Amino acid sequence: MTRARAILLSVTGLLCFSALPEALHLQPVLVAAQEPEYHPQQSAQQPPSPGRRPRRRMDSHTALGLGRLPDAEAAKRGEPLYNQNCSACHGEGARGGIGPNLVRSVLVLHDDDDSEIAKVIRGGRPQAGMPGFAQLTEAQQHDIAEYLHQLVELAANRGLYKGAETMTSGNVDKGKAFFAANCASCHSVAGDLAGIGTKYSQPSALIMRIAWPADHGPVTATVTTPEGQKLTGTLEHYDDFETTLKTGDGKTSTWNTDAVQVEIPDKLAGHRALLPKYSDDDLHNLTRYLLTIK
Repeated sequence: MTRARAILLSVTGLLCFSALPEALHLQPVLVAAQEPEYHPQQSAQQPPSPGRRPRRRMDSHTALGLGRLPDAEAAKRGEPLYNQNCSACHGEGARGGIGPNLVRSVLVLHDDDDSEIAKVIRGGRPQAGMPGFAQLTEAQQHDIAEYLHQLVELAANRGLYKGAETMTSGNVDKGKAFFAANCASCHSVAGDLAGIGTKYSQPSALIMRIAWPADHGPVTATVTTPEGQKLTGTLEHYDDFETTLKTGDGKTSTWNTDAVQVEIPDKLAGHRALLPKYSDDDLHNLTRYLLTIK
């Protein structure tokens, strides 16, 4: 068989193969089309541009396979009903007591339409010592079930995790004394820290800012040139090869790094010096004090 004939047969075969689905009235199946369908739970996405497949963004609720979203309004109504009728045995927040933990209950986790939970609420479990609550209406049973589903959602879905907005630990007076002894030489509650207590919605964020501060502003440096001239300004670029400095008059100069001396003051030196000395109480006392600076 000649080479030209072999190529012709190959092309003919490919054409026939590509036409086969149409001839059999079949739709071509793409690998991507076999991905599970995504039903957005939160915000609507912009319509995709023609001919371009939209990217699938999965929220944490869907990724965790938590089923449908609980009815928040029903859960709100169900909380006092649960506290009045169920918490004595199943504990605060359904975390368990005389009765089992309902947040980890297989029945609660698998009952997507609340029917099984409602059945147990109505009839109880006499063999386990749980009485029935037939006096509760169907709507109230549903609300309690939604409250339990909401507790599961809050426990499992890290996308909803939220730090405490108030701080109960720490001593304000001890924090003020610590600030005066260790921080006042660089900071002032009437100057750079004025109103700091209103800038952090969560105390944990302020604690992290104190213990692990970061300076993302422009870097000021002093460059000593080969001629012995000292220039101070903003460090535009600095690596093993080149150093670029912009001085106050707007002039930019570049040198080979190995030809100059570069001095970069460490603005966070005081924080670094305190890091190995802090105790948990020190951080909590200082944070509690700073939160009072409004």
